Parts: sequence; structure tokens; C-alpha cells
Amino acid sequence: MTPSPDRPRGLGRGLSALIGDEVAAVKGEPASRKDARTLPVAFLQPGRYQPRKTFDEQPLADLAASIREKGVLSPILVRPVGLDRYEIVAGERRWRAAQLAQLHEVPIIERSFDDREALEIALVENVQRQDLTPIEEAEAYGRLMTEFRYTQEILAEKIGKSRSSIANLLRLRELPPMVRVMLGDGRLTEGHGRALLGALDPETMANEAVARGLNVRQVEDLVKREKKRPKTRAPKGAAKAAKDADTRALEHDLSLKLGLKVEIEFDGKGGRMVLHYTSLDQLDTVVEKLNG
Repeated sequence: MTPSPDRPRGLGRGLSALIGDEVAAVKGEPASRKDARTLPVAFLQPGRYQPRKTFDEQPLADLAASIREKGVLSPILVRPVGLDRYEIVAGERRWRAAQLAQLHEVPIIERSFDDREALEIALVENVQRQDLTPIEEAEAYGRLMTEFRYTQEILAEKIGKSRSSIANLLRLRELPPMVRVMLGDGRLTEGHGRALLGALDPETMANEAVARGLNVRQVEDLVKREKKRPKTRAPKGAAKAAKDADTRALEHDLSLKLGLKVEIEFDGKGGRMVLHYTSLDQLDTVVEKLNG
């Protein structure tokens, strides 16, 4: 019987709080349980509730080299999903590395977890390893709240984090898609993301932060100065015509290149390009790029 979400099981203390000695699969200790056995790697498939979306190539190659020498020391936690088919609950990175190492079989421990437990375990394993990007972690928390009716308080107790930490991570999902991509690929940190939540134009600010290599405090200062700027009103009757996809793509590419928000206005024969900036330092940076 699956415990209800209003009865936390203290996952923040480690997976052993939920699945016992199989926590060895997370800590990297040799498997010693009697119920561990081997399965062909082809019988396994990635978990539907795996919060981790990307696997860095070099660390994966390093793990594969270790596996070639010593084998897979820790079993992969799986659940059955069909005839000779098993879904990975914890250990997808080991499974991928084992394939790189050209292993035909891997050690596994089989358990009949439901969907909620599968997501919990996959999330905790990655959080404990600090493998998730801020966006991946935020999306995983969001799924627990949306699909399994968790509250922030229950999440905080289960994961072993403060409620404010959970709330701050969840708010990152409010950022524009392009900024979330930057958080996902490591160009921006969680601290940058929190600062950008207060920006009037998060995309422009994110581009500038990346282009100039700004730290979190500098981004916070930029956001404060942005809010103090007087707002300009568009002339009456100056409704903007819808831009075609090529123009929007060009604006996007130029914004990434210059680190500033770029707007292109076309009047049929020609037009103008508008750069939005918040400080003279930004203009200096653009001049340096153009001179370079």
C-alpha cells in the first residue's frame, strides 16, 4: 500500500529511508544484497519520471572507463513494466555508461514501485548527487505537486530542504523559455535566475549577464536600476504590425550576439534597428564587440 502524500517519509535522510539497503546504489558501494541479479542491458529502459534531461559526455565517458576496469559495482534499481522490460528508477547514468563500456549485462534490484515512488526516488538520487540543473529540479518538484498533490511543506520535509528553497526553485519556472535554457545549460546559476525574476525584461538582462560574465550581485544591481528608469510611452496610433518569423529570428540572433534586446522595425522599404540598454557599460561592450 502506497503511503499518502500527507505522511512524509523523510527522503532527505537518504534513499535508505524508503528502500533500505539499496541505498548502496546511490552511495556507490558494492552491491551485497542477496536479491541483486543481472539483466541484459537491452531489457532496461529510461524512467518516465527521470528528472534529469541531460548527461554530460565527459563524466559519462569517465564512468564508462571505470566500469570497463571494475564493472558496475552498484546495482541499478528497476521496476517491471512488461514482459522482459524494466524501467530504471535509479541508476540511469550507470546504465548508459555500461553501454558505452560495451557490457551486455548489469546488476539490478527489482522493486514494484508506483509512479509517485518512482519520481520520488529518481528525484532524491539526483538531488543527493547534485546532478540536476535548477530547472530540472524545479520541474520535478512541480510534477510532484501537480500529479501527486504534494504541497511545498510536504516537499520540503520529504526532500530535506527548507520550504523557502523549494519555493524559490519553483518560481524559476516563471522565467521565459530562453532564460530557462540558459539555466539548464549552465550559463546562468540559480542565483542569477532568482535575480532575473524581478526584471522587467528578463531575456535582455540574461543575455547581458552571459555576454559580460556578470555575477549574481551585478545582475541584482542591474535589475534595480532597470526598475528606476522612467517608462516611455509609445505615440498614439503607433500600433505595431505583426512581425514575420524571419524578422523575429533575426532579432533573437542579434540579441544573443550583442547581449542587448534588439528590435527591428520595417516600414516596407527600409526600417530601423533599436538597441535597448540600461547602462553606458552595455554600450561600451557593444562597441568593443563591433571593433573586435
